Amino acid sequence: MKKRKLGIIGGSGLYKMEGFEKTKWKKINTPWGKPSDEILIAKIGDEEICFIPRHARGHKINPTNINFRANIDAMKQMGVTDLISVSAVGSLKENLEPGKFVIVDQFIDRTFSRIKTFFTDEIVAHVSMAKPTSPGLANCCEAALKKLNINYQKNGTYVVMEGPQFSTLAESNLYRSWEADVIGMTNMPEAKLAREAEIRYCTVAMVTDYDCWHPDHEEVDVNMVIQTLIKNATNAQNMIKEIIKTFKNYSIEKDPANECLDVAIITDPKLRTKKTIKKLKNVAGRVLNKK
Repeated sequence: MKKRKLGIIGGSGLYKMEGFEKTKWKKINTPWGKPSDEILIAKIGDEEICFIPRHARGHKINPTNINFRANIDAMKQMGVTDLISVSAVGSLKENLEPGKFVIVDQFIDRTFSRIKTFFTDEIVAHVSMAKPTSPGLANCCEAALKKLNINYQKNGTYVVMEGPQFSTLAESNLYRSWEADVIGMTNMPEAKLAREAEIRYCTVAMVTDYDCWHPDHEEVDVNMVIQTLIKNATNAQNMIKEIIKTFKNYSIEKDPANECLDVAIITDPKLRTKKTIKKLKNVAGRVLNKK
């Protein structure tokens, strides 16, 4: 089994990591362009982790314009095998109040203006997304939240909308009729690309508001969200520190991301050009460079 290394992608409100040792920001180039920001390399004890702020420091990139492919490629270049995505979301259920965390296990992808695969030229791959998150990482996140006494729900469905506008009331009620739990703008195609790169992936969604369906919270505004984000960011940082200490203790033996490209690439090897293989070397080199 390849040596495990943890990566963190921080969402709204989580632009840096506090309380880490030997931190440095490193510029990474990818075949897909520039990632959202430089990669923060940081240590706690003997564990080195990689962190990238999804919207860049200062929140400069809107959800549709995030270079998801570059972010995942950069993490892969850094040797990341396990990825925790921290995301701000709206709640679609009464019992998921602002401040609560949800360990997501399913997604509904409603985005429409994003490139969702690394395999766009010549080489075609179809990875399974039936189980889009890592059970082992989810168990690790749950243990960390329990230890810190942070209010959470294990398992939940995340609707990913295009944005950057918030939902209409009709949309919000539609998603509620699907029995989805939370709504946000950023975890697709991130989760799909992580799977294509054979990176184990887990989302911890931080509830900031009730979207617009709730009769007592009929409109979502940025000021409302920011107030909750500040509190959530502190909890998220503490959660991440706990995860770093323990993530290697949780089994990933049967994780759906493990070597998933072995049964995903359908293109005849004789038709794969060196140019495309080179472009895909970071995310798929393990299978494309087999003799």
